[in-house]
Amino acid sequence: MPVAPDPNPSFGTYAYPHRLVTTEWLSANIGAPGLKIIETNEDILLYDIGHVPGAIKIDWRTELIDPLTRDVVNAERFAELMRIKGIERDDTVVVYGDKGNGTAAATVWTMHLYGHQDVRLLDGGRDAWISEARDTTFEVPFAGAGDYPKVDRDDRTARAFREDVVDGLGGSLVDVRPLAEYTGEHTLLTDHELERALRGGHIPTAVNIPWMTAVGPDSRFRPRAELDVVYGAVGAAPIVYGRVGERSAHTWFVLTFLLGIEGVRNYDGSWTEWGNAVGMPIVMGAEPGTAPEIAARR
Repeated sequence: MPVAPDPNPSFGTYAYPHRLVTTEWLSANIGAPGLKIIETNEDILLYDIGHVPGAIKIDWRTELIDPLTRDVVNAERFAELMRIKGIERDDTVVVYGDKGNGTAAATVWTMHLYGHQDVRLLDGGRDAWISEARDTTFEVPFAGAGDYPKVDRDDRTARAFREDVVDGLGGSLVDVRPLAEYTGEHTLLTDHELERALRGGHIPTAVNIPWMTAVGPDSRFRPRAELDVVYGAVGAAPIVYGRVGERSAHTWFVLTFLLGIEGVRNYDGSWTEWGNAVGMPIVMGAEPGTAPEIAARR
């Protein structure tokens, strides 16, 4: 049974305020029937040095992405993972993580592909929880065996593939990487070997809005009025991309649930696919009037 949404008035201007919860709400609802909490971090060791009581750990890169195909896990593996973690189909799931909730948003996006109805993001993520000195534990909860059904994945509504980007060149594209990667000035700005590309630059017509522009210094989302300004250059039914679709899932969350833009799709092949593919068109430098100005707002 779904858990009542967070009534915090600061969420009231967002398009879908029930997709967010505050640290106060989560603290008050730990242990509530039907509530499952997931911690999913870029730094996979953080969970072991203290986490929200009752939170289970999911590693997005190894448990929700197939390491051999670099594709989202299939229906059988997704259902099996949910069962192992003790998650039921009708549970309210709150996800949080480190570094501005980048990986956490990717987990939300993946669960959305499989149609899990009630998945929420902890505003501020692990950073906010720890900074407020809220309770943490080393205890790993016993998840039990869930009864999650095998369901079909929807790859058309919130996901884009390379051919979709090729067919839609000239439409609305958002590149969420740092400006130096977007312009092609740097190509190796990551320690993750699987995220590296042979070529720098960006997909033609893409505007650059680095994903962290959506959050403030405390890792919480910026107010609606500020987000409207930041994403004012985004057109209808945009496709977002980053390096491997992880950070762009964060922008997908912002555009879809906070701003209410319809038809947003995450191209999870992203620059690792596009920049390494033969014959894909690439632009070096900045699109006039977009990238430098937007990046300067951060």
